[in-house]
Amino acid sequence: MTIAVAEALLDAAGKTDAEIRAALVSSMRRWGRRYPNAGYGGYFYEWLRDKNPKPYGSYGNGSAMRVSSVGWLCETLEETRRVARLTAEVTHNHPEGIKGAEATASVIFLARTGHGKEEIRDYITREFSYDLSRSCDEIRPTYHHVESCQKTVPEAITAFMEGADFEDVIRTAVSLGGDCDTLTCIAGGMAEAFYGIPEKMVRECRKRLPKDMRAVIDRF
Repeated sequence: MTIAVAEALLDAAGKTDAEIRAALVSSMRRWGRRYPNAGYGGYFYEWLRDKNPKPYGSYGNGSAMRVSSVGWLCETLEETRRVARLTAEVTHNHPEGIKGAEATASVIFLARTGHGKEEIRDYITREFSYDLSRSCDEIRPTYHHVESCQKTVPEAITAFMEGADFEDVIRTAVSLGGDCDTLTCIAGGMAEAFYGIPEKMVRECRKRLPKDMRAVIDRF
């Protein structure tokens, strides 16, 4: 879905909100049907098959997991939040689902435009009221599998805040447990924007991606 969102936003650059939403729906449904065994949630599976798909009030963490391209494609923080909202609303139109996408994209935008971690923490705490006061050591003992934005995005941000480099963020996020593939996807997008990705990891990941996904990444 990260690939699907990126492709939709590239195709719909400069268009109206309605056209962006339509591009998102089309791209996500196309990629979702192409890769149907990717572990999507039950409601999202139904959305992929529905003849007239509508948002279904989700606050699941998928809206935050797929949003990373927004933080790179937008030129201002305000635009970042607006477009992130659009990417969530086509499925995850619950306020917490939208909030998770906006917060994640905002961290990525701020990280890639040279803001420090304390600036980022202050902005996210002020604008989204996430509790970022706990350390990963405090989170880890009682953290469990929760698929909501409100129980995943703050933990992902905390892993990013504590990580010393890209790989350290990944390892820290995984170590928290819970819905850790999603959590680590979110934290990894933030870490890339702040640290970059080691070239060795880029080469290895590209070898594992199918040709159609690599084509979108190269275009991006």
